[in-house]
Amino acid sequence: MKRRVPSRNLAGVKRPGHLPRLDASAYQGQAWAHWTMTLHDRATGWLDDKSHGFMRELLLHTLSRHHLHCAAYCLMPDHAHFLWMGLWEGSDQLKAAKFLRRHWNARLADSGARLQPQAYDHVLREDERRPEAFEDTVIYIFKNPQRAGLVTDWVDWPFLGALAPGYPDLPVTGTGTFWPRFWKIHNRERTRFSGNVDE
Repeated sequence: MKRRVPSRNLAGVKRPGHLPRLDASAYQGQAWAHWTMTLHDRATGWLDDKSHGFMRELLLHTLSRHHLHCAAYCLMPDHAHFLWMGLWEGSDQLKAAKFLRRHWNARLADSGARLQPQAYDHVLREDERRPEAFEDTVIYIFKNPQRAGLVTDWVDWPFLGALAPGYPDLPVTGTGTFWPRFWKIHNRERTRFSGNVDE
């Protein structure tokens, strides 16, 4: 199935030297957004099993702290993709991205690498939030290593997955029984968090 590359919504204020960003409210509440974070000068050499473990732990802290689910992440040699879903009105993906990037940059500093100054994001439109379109976006993200020629089949790439805090048995890829379980978890947590979170 052919998947178009999500386009950047250019509404909002643009600061000199920065990508245009939507109004902050677009990233809050139950927003869904695809984030791409690239290493400065497309640096490589950081990605291995140990770094993957670190990133999964950091991502879990980010999701828990900012009340998000990650339907897909894919770590590439010179960049990473994250598809985040807000769980309640207090979720804030701009703060989540800032938190994750700060701690990731601290880790990268040991190798002399760093992230580009700003992440690229695409806030999903209503039509992109429909289950079939959303699931296509997840597979599109997961297929990055395959399109880059790093593996023949994306399922063989070891540095991808999905995360929902409190659910360590969530399958690694978006196949088989993943979607029924993922949607059940997401709907349950969204209902649980709605209006009942003490910060």
